[in-house]
Amino acid sequence: MGELTGLVAVSAPFLMVVAIVWMNHQQKLAKMGLKTTAENTAEKAAQYASQIQRLEDRGQVLERIVTDKGYDVATQIEALRDSRSIDDQLNGTAMNLESRERA
Repeated sequence: MGELTGLVAVSAPFLMVVAIVWMNHQQKLAKMGLKTTAENTAEKAAQYASQIQRLEDRGQVLERIVTDKGYDVATQIEALRDSRSIDDQLNGTAMNLESRERA
């Protein structure tokens, strides 16, 4: 039993050094992982902010189009087309289905 105690007493400092080096290495890896995660998160946040800004700009353009008189003109044109097709139906104008354009 004395030999076992002597072996443990001699090898214990070496095992402690190995354990300390391993723990320091694990801490460095964890810090590197956190740094990488933080950089990726910041990059994603910047991309989302850019995309949100583009969508807001598009929304403003659409609001401008809707509130602009040009939208009203387009609505009036569509109303005229609708009323013309109703007039054609009431007047009995024959529709030539063969000559119609197909989508």
